Amino acid sequence: MAPRLELNLSELLTFDPNGGLIHFAGQRVLLLDPVALGLLRKELIGTVGMTAARGILTRLGFAHGWRTAETMKNAFPWEDESQWRRAGGRLHTLQGQVVLEPVEHRAEDGPEPFAEALWHDSYEAEQHLLHLGKAEEPVCWALTGFASGYMSYCNGKPVYCIETRCVGKGDAVCQIMGKPEEEWSPECKEALRFYETQCMEGALAQVTDALKQAERKLRAKRQSLARVSGVPEDPADMVARTEAMKQVLSLARRAAKVDSTVLITGESGVGKERVARLIHEESGRAHKAFVAVNCAAVTESLLESELFGHARGAFTGATHDRPGLFEAAHGGTLFLDEVGEVPASMQAKLLRALQEREVRRVGENQSRKVDVRVLAATNRNLAAEVVAGRFRQDLYYRLRVIELKVPSLRERRDDILPLARMLLAEATERLGRRVSGLSPEAADQLLRYGWPGNVRELGNAIERAVALSEGNRVERDDLPEEVRAAPPSLVPGESPQTLEAMEREYILAVLARNGGNRARTAEQLDIGVATLYRKLKQYGEPEAPN
Repeated sequence: MAPRLELNLSELLTFDPNGGLIHFAGQRVLLLDPVALGLLRKELIGTVGMTAARGILTRLGFAHGWRTAETMKNAFPWEDESQWRRAGGRLHTLQGQVVLEPVEHRAEDGPEPFAEALWHDSYEAEQHLLHLGKAEEPVCWALTGFASGYMSYCNGKPVYCIETRCVGKGDAVCQIMGKPEEEWSPECKEALRFYETQCMEGALAQVTDALKQAERKLRAKRQSLARVSGVPEDPADMVARTEAMKQVLSLARRAAKVDSTVLITGESGVGKERVARLIHEESGRAHKAFVAVNCAAVTESLLESELFGHARGAFTGATHDRPGLFEAAHGGTLFLDEVGEVPASMQAKLLRALQEREVRRVGENQSRKVDVRVLAATNRNLAAEVVAGRFRQDLYYRLRVIELKVPSLRERRDDILPLARMLLAEATERLGRRVSGLSPEAADQLLRYGWPGNVRELGNAIERAVALSEGNRVERDDLPEEVRAAPPSLVPGESPQTLEAMEREYILAVLARNGGNRARTAEQLDIGVATLYRKLKQYGEPEAPN
């Protein structure tokens, strides 16, 4: 029987000219664009790193080679098995992955290696150069894996290939050498680890080290910000000078030690999510995920799928199975922000998930156990919502095992300036500005304003001031208009003012808010215009223009 080393596509490839299934040696195959494979490589490297990506693609190639050898063994009546074993290189070429050139050996070259070949037009080297540029190490990972898998199956023992030269790292040609596992020297064992799943563990160890370094850098950055802002550093990056806020943080830290559900209440912008993160970070679940979802931002029709997941075909557009956020947070913490906005139809399903600690994907009949600690937040009065019939009483009590009420910023006035200085330090770092502090007038105006948007509004105001500041500190005129126009607070501070000083300050503030219009100011103060003119003259204010 004729040798089968001269295999050609007419013997191996069959397809319907009108389209449909394509078979190679009797097995279904796919036509894939090499650029798409190159993009996949780029995404893998960007997601899991070079080491893990190399291991994945090497083992993918190994499985491909093993499968091809297994298929080819029974595809033809081989004259002898040596032809089948040596057909791998030809098959590599016929599949369009690389063009193989045997290496000629002379007697003076010494013992011939178990396997050796030159590769031309490697698609892997081409795509790596295209998407990632020149590498420092060989990049034909799937190709060497294929050769290794094919020879391992044929020889009934592990045979591994290593690329000694590669176009992807600047060589003129790619070259591989293959040997049984036991024949490789200890120096080559490092390259062989990519054929083992343990290489992923090595990559994870690298990721862990990188995370530890990032944590150290973040810690140093927080200490730097604390020095710049003059605000003593808090382990949780929280500022609390008022007794009310100190109590909230103390209770949050105690709640972190147990797995009870916590309901965090307070006005919009007070920092409810930051308190939730504090609870997670100081709990036994800190090493797992913290998953947050704004229930008000998800439509009623999608909220169930978002929380519980869905099965393929459950609704239009559900093209594949998808786990929900409960499953994504397994072992960690799920934060349900704006839980008061959950529609009535979903409240019973949410209650069941909390009580049974299991979820059922949309379109499925089976339930899945989940181990999740749930934290919820709302700016609504849920007790009033229960009375009004808009919120289930049983769900309310299930969420409110522990309740934390975060005070508004106007209720924690002693925190305003420390918060402002911390936010200023962060904004200058983020925007690359050289603004070192607040002028006395700007600081005084921050204390006068009522901050209806709470800490979120304060952060936006400080960022605006830093961006617009022309000097090395924030001035009163750098603040938003509504903050500049705020009248003095009637709440006495540590050093109360005299009534005369408070009256002067209040009258001038109302005049400023009215743009200097004295008639309107007098009307709002319920005093005569002549009285206002007399007082302004006492204060040394210039006469109004005619």
